[in-house]
Amino acid sequence: MDPFTQILASLGVAAPAGFNAYLSLLLVGFGGRAGWIELASPYDTLQSPGALAVLVILLTVEVIADKIPALDSLNDVVGTLVRPAAGAVLFAGGNQVITEPMPWLSLLLGAGAAGGLHAFKAGTRPVWTLSTGGLANPVVSVFEDLVAGTTVILAMFVPVLAVLVLLVVLGLTVALLVRLRRSVRRSGGRVKVFR
Repeated sequence: MDPFTQILASLGVAAPAGFNAYLSLLLVGFGGRAGWIELASPYDTLQSPGALAVLVILLTVEVIADKIPALDSLNDVVGTLVRPAAGAVLFAGGNQVITEPMPWLSLLLGAGAAGGLHAFKAGTRPVWTLSTGGLANPVVSVFEDLVAGTTVILAMFVPVLAVLVLLVVLGLTVALLVRLRRSVRRSGGRVKVFR
């Protein structure tokens, strides 16, 4: 894999950790085990049976917590530490281009990519909660999980497409949030998302 593609692949597996850290780690662990992605030591521990079992348990807890309106905010608080750390591990584990000469830069890039997406998620969740009375939270959470999973899988096979999917999803989400805010303003605080 050429250096540019390797960097895109690393971004494609690291950034989605901002939506769902454990899903991203689990998919990369399975991908490493299946030979779809090469993980450098010590990050190859992700593909061990013990690590995969722990990640399945953590993923189950996160998926449930993120679907419940009160717990999703608490989950985002915990995610403020977990998601950037997961992004750092994922970026560094799959990127020898940057990791070998400058491991700290690789960790920072991964943490920044996942942290940025986490900040976006955590910043938009209150808008969904307030404007829909919490009814949209489970739907938004499922959407985030689907985007994270799809992007990680794409990054292992077609890294350019993975990064494009992330950019398109972010753009569409911002457009929908702008529309939602305008609708709430026009209705005097009452929720009328789609007219």
